[in-house]
Amino acid sequence: MKKVTVIGGGLAGAEAALQLAKNGIEVDLYEMRPQKPTGAHSTKYLAELVCSNSLGSNDLSSASGLLKEELRVLGSYLVKFADETSLPAGSALAVDRELFAQKVTGAINQDPLINIIHQEITGLPENGPVIVASGPLTSEALTRNIREFTGKAGLYFFDAVAPIVERDSINFDRAFWASRYNKGEAAYINCPMDRDEYEVFYKKLVNSPVIELKEFEKDSKFFESCLPVEVLAKRGKDTLRYGPLKPVGLIDPRTERKNYAVVQLRQDNKAASLYNLVGFQTNLKWPAQNELIRCIPGLENAEITRYGVMHRNTFIHSPSVLNGFLQAKTREDVFFAGQITGVEGYTESIATGLIAGINASNLVNNKEMLCLKQVSMLGALCGYITHPAHSNFQPINSNFGILDPLDTALKGRKNKQLKKSLLARRSLSYLVAYHRV
Repeated sequence: MKKVTVIGGGLAGAEAALQLAKNGIEVDLYEMRPQKPTGAHSTKYLAELVCSNSLGSNDLSSASGLLKEELRVLGSYLVKFADETSLPAGSALAVDRELFAQKVTGAINQDPLINIIHQEITGLPENGPVIVASGPLTSEALTRNIREFTGKAGLYFFDAVAPIVERDSINFDRAFWASRYNKGEAAYINCPMDRDEYEVFYKKLVNSPVIELKEFEKDSKFFESCLPVEVLAKRGKDTLRYGPLKPVGLIDPRTERKNYAVVQLRQDNKAASLYNLVGFQTNLKWPAQNELIRCIPGLENAEITRYGVMHRNTFIHSPSVLNGFLQAKTREDVFFAGQITGVEGYTESIATGLIAGINASNLVNNKEMLCLKQVSMLGALCGYITHPAHSNFQPINSNFGILDPLDTALKGRKNKQLKKSLLARRSLSYLVAYHRV
């Protein structure tokens, strides 16, 4: 029986391994944790969610929602497990982190074709096929080997993690329950601020001390969609009010008015005892985080169960390294998947793991490689990160702008939702038809 090596037991690696096993292929899945910790992970489980517990919107009018629905059509295991461990989060798909990781780990442990090896891989195996899904926290030794393999200098950006607080420590004399624009149930805890309270919060945030970067990290890059809140705040006093603290779509039931700014908290575990601060990725020193969080109305006595942290992420220059099958141009038995390819986001990592798993299976079974049309979000995502013209390549989330345009142009704001609806319908029709073949 032909065997495939998968490096990394995160979202992409776990999805790839399960897709390979479904196609009757034996898998050696290497995961260096817990023997070698990363500094960001805290459990022994595979597919641990580190930053947020949300996989983004389920709404088909959002790119993330469309991508998840495409993955459901194509038989993604991890999206199925996410659905099975979901928590109330309005229109978003948020999960109980531990239950989700347990379910993924259990499925892999129980599959007779998957052999889990808790050991660090320091270089690409000479004999393939192999899927590199080592993630944004790829070890230094493997990073050096990949850099040699790709012929490119390593590219780095930073990822920051948001703090988590205990629900019972939240003051509901100030905080209130609501989802933005009343979408779905009232699943978010909202801590409102008036102008004066925001001024105090803002001054404390921009003047708080941060953890110093290590020397080798100082030339690294922040990824725009995951900026630490203190970095975002320094762009201007109102930046947060138009970003993670925007009050739009949230009405305080006590005053029936929109507040000046609002900090939202999202359920983080099944027991609903833990909530994370939405959009509050941070690298502030822990005493400063404690002081800052406690100046937020409703969180005066917050019990913080996890402070925010920041870590370096690693990705390759996929346009010059990979083809549209997520296959290395210089070695056909090597595939890459997950955030190391330059996709950003949980769902995007799962999606590339699915594609790499299917294509490694197809290589082994002498079948035609899968390269979806760019009318689908998944096809467009893979097409974008591997397009040779992207010389100044930066990590990307799924978005409607990367899809092939509709035949009929729709202009104006009033057609924005209609356009997204038509794009989603076209994508799902294509994938349903493809999956039936």
